[in-house]
Amino acid sequence: MTLRHSLLWFGVAGILGLVVDIAVLTALRDVLGVYGARAASFLAAATATWLVNRHRSFAGRSAGVGIWQEYLRYLGLMLGGGLVNLATYSFLAWRFSQTPLWLAIYVGAGSLAGMAVNYLGASQWLYRHKNGE
Repeated sequence: MTLRHSLLWFGVAGILGLVVDIAVLTALRDVLGVYGARAASFLAAATATWLVNRHRSFAGRSAGVGIWQEYLRYLGLMLGGGLVNLATYSFLAWRFSQTPLWLAIYVGAGSLAGMAVNYLGASQWLYRHKNGE
């Protein structure tokens, strides 16, 4: 698999994750508040991106562990990018308007900020083994 293919699918996974993130955030905002809903939306989005990334972005590569360990490692690894993502979102939500449209924009800004951290972690650490190694 080429770097271009990997990055393309990583981007597709990110867009899907963003849609999941915004949908869950919007659905839970009034129930959990803007920060609790954001934590839930991050977990839902990370799960969606893991599914795409393991089957498309890093096809032909393996984490070298069982599926549940891979999932937990992926979630742990994504926390680095997630912390960047959440810090960006939290700052913007604290400083500016908290209407649903603006919250969605803040999610997008946070997602872009965390994307580079997440790609490097997944490609260089988690999915570093070629299948058959």
